[in-house]
Amino acid sequence: MLPIDPTKKLSFTRCIADGDLVIVYERHDIMKAVKVNESSVLQNRFGSFKHSDWIGKPFGSKVFSSKGGFVYLLAPTPELWTLVLSHRTQILYIADISFVVMYLEIVPGCVVLESGTGSGSLTTSLARAVAPMGHVYTFDFHEQRAASAREDFEKTGVNDLITVGVRDIQGQGFPDEFSGKADSVFLDLPQPWNAIPSAGKMLKPDGVLCSFSPCIEQVQQSCETLRSNFTDIRTFEILLRSYEVREEKMNFSQIGESGSPIAPPCKRKQRPSEQNNMLENPTSPVVMARPCGESRGHTGYLTFARLKCFI
Repeated sequence: MLPIDPTKKLSFTRCIADGDLVIVYERHDIMKAVKVNESSVLQNRFGSFKHSDWIGKPFGSKVFSSKGGFVYLLAPTPELWTLVLSHRTQILYIADISFVVMYLEIVPGCVVLESGTGSGSLTTSLARAVAPMGHVYTFDFHEQRAASAREDFEKTGVNDLITVGVRDIQGQGFPDEFSGKADSVFLDLPQPWNAIPSAGKMLKPDGVLCSFSPCIEQVQQSCETLRSNFTDIRTFEILLRSYEVREEKMNFSQIGESGSPIAPPCKRKQRPSEQNNMLENPTSPVVMARPCGESRGHTGYLTFARLKCFI
C-alpha cells in the first residue's frame, strides 16, 4: 500500500465555510455550482436562501427557504462537478470517465499525462484517482481554455494535484522531461495518431494509453499507428441506459372474459390475502420501472493499448 498523507486527502467531512464551492441540488437534473458568500442570497423557484445560513453546516445538509422550500448543499465531487461545469468543449461523462480510470489502471501515486484539457471533466476525476501522492499533467493548445481550467481546479480543490500546460501536443509532442515517467497517457485530440509516438516515449514499460475519438475513422487510423509499439489494442463504445423508478396507481378493476379481475403481471403465485387486497383496492399503488426517454447515446470511442516491453 502507498503511504497516505492525511493533510492531502480529498475530504468533504468538514463544515461549509465562507468562500467554499457547493453544489445546490434541487432535483437529479437541476443542480448548480455556487460559491458561498456570507452576504449573498440564492433565489430560485423554492424561495430565497441566505448563504449565511449555510456556513457551519456539513456538506449534504438540507436547508429551507423562508417559503418552506428546500435544497441540498452537496460537496463538489468529480461526479457532480461533471454535471454542473461550464462546457468550453464537449466533455466526457461519468460512464466514459469511470471506464477510462479503470482501464488505464490509475491508482493513488500514479503519474498521468493528458492532452486535451478542454472543460476539465475527466481531469478532475483523474486527480482524485491519483491522490494523494500522484499527479496529473494536462495540456491544451488554447491558452484561455487552459487558464479557465486552472480556475476551475482551484474552485474544486484539486489544483495541488494538477499542473496545466499550454502546448500543441499533436505538433510538438509531450515535453521530454516526462520521458519514461508516465504510468498512463490519455489523448483527446482531432488527430491522435500524430501524438501516439510521443506518448509511447513518455510511458513506463507496460504503461497504458487511451485515446478518445468521436468518429470511427479516427479510431482506424490510430490503431494503425499503435500497432508498431503497442499491444493489447482494444476499442469500446460505452452506452449508458438510465431507468426511472416511480410509484404509480394502477387500475385493476377491469374485468376479463372469465368475469374475474385482471391482475398485474407477477412472477410468483399470489397469496389469497394479496388477491383480496387487490379486489378491495382496485387502484393500489405499484412501483414501476421504465427506461428514461432522454438516455444519452453515442459520445465517442475509447481505444486502449499497452506499451510493448522490448527486451
